[in-house]
Amino acid sequence: MAQLSPLLKQATPVVVEHGEGAYLYDVDGNRHLDFTAGIGVTSTGHCHPKVVKAAQEQIGKVIHAQYTTVMHQPLLKLTERLGDVLPAGLDSLFFANSGSEAVEAALRLSRQATGRPNVIVFQGGFHGRTVAAASMTTSGTRFSAGISPLMGGVHVAPFPYAYHYGWDEQTATKFALRELDYLFQTISAPNETAAFFIEPMLGEGGYVPANREFMAGLRERADRHGILLVIDEIQTGFGRTGRFWGHDHFDVRPDVVLIAKGLASGFPLSGIAASKELMSKAFPGSQGGTYGGNAVSCAAALATLDVIEEENLVENAAARGKQLLEGARLIADKTPEIGEVRGLGLLVGSEFTKADGTPDTALAAAAQQEAARRGLLLLTCGAYSNVVRMIPPLVVTAEQIDDALAIWAETVATVTGSK
Repeated sequence: MAQLSPLLKQATPVVVEHGEGAYLYDVDGNRHLDFTAGIGVTSTGHCHPKVVKAAQEQIGKVIHAQYTTVMHQPLLKLTERLGDVLPAGLDSLFFANSGSEAVEAALRLSRQATGRPNVIVFQGGFHGRTVAAASMTTSGTRFSAGISPLMGGVHVAPFPYAYHYGWDEQTATKFALRELDYLFQTISAPNETAAFFIEPMLGEGGYVPANREFMAGLRERADRHGILLVIDEIQTGFGRTGRFWGHDHFDVRPDVVLIAKGLASGFPLSGIAASKELMSKAFPGSQGGTYGGNAVSCAAALATLDVIEEENLVENAAARGKQLLEGARLIADKTPEIGEVRGLGLLVGSEFTKADGTPDTALAAAAQQEAARRGLLLLTCGAYSNVVRMIPPLVVTAEQIDDALAIWAETVATVTGSK
């Protein structure tokens, strides 16, 4: 009898029977408050009726219409619709299936369009598991261990992770930008650097937001040296941070935006957006793929965009995110083992540390598992897996946030022995 690979590690013991909104129901009939959202994917919640209907209707028309062979209406409509929400000037799209594929497509575009070999990524960034994307990932060695040699031409600069360094944000930011300039002098000359790849908030790296000064510094250096600024919005896009795009918090202009996750409410769909001028500089035929821009996924994405707009989900993410962040910080104020709580919108992380300030991986794992036993599904992240993250769907209600915070308070009290 076949079985799943033993290399797959399950975060919770839940076997799902069905999902609805912010809840998952297991095969034994138990209800779980899902604050993982499929790692930020089910933006409109589980099985939103409008998304389900759109997918069902499309399945009855055509499922697979390979988009370098023929065109289909959902793809054309989605392309046009995304033009209403993409950053100004990014009017050309390429679609794929996964975030990793989007990263690699942007890497290919950056190198071909500029004729330069190197890219700079930032410490703690996660960009995927395929070889090139894993070569660009520094959120943890588990994503690249054992597959060396990795792809060359990738260089790493610091991210302003103030809590990690034990500094204030301004000091961390000045350090990060100074070290980036030093990297230009010692490792990758500006005229050999094709692009910066940056998450507006570290995802797997620990839910650490960037800041306005740092992002402005990247934009200024990109403009000065002819480097592309590629912003990875795979986890932060489509309202997740309380703004439509994560980089909207920092008033920065990207040259390329990477999209996936929340775009299609659980259907596989990713892509890159750039200006037509920039896209045209890459090699003809260098973009393609069998399943990219799948008709059912595109139909689901169109419905997702409708739901985000009609139900004011960006505004809801901002309001509910403020509620969640403030509530998690109140719990941390009573818990010395939680060193910092941070986030943007409905991306909130609680970092567990020991008395000497070192990461407490075991306690974070215990809290994540205890929360699951109590019916609240969470995940960990960070280089040491010592950050417990909350990622509810954008449709989450104030009452569900309160319920989650109550469970989290009981969980933290139990695992720290304060109860």
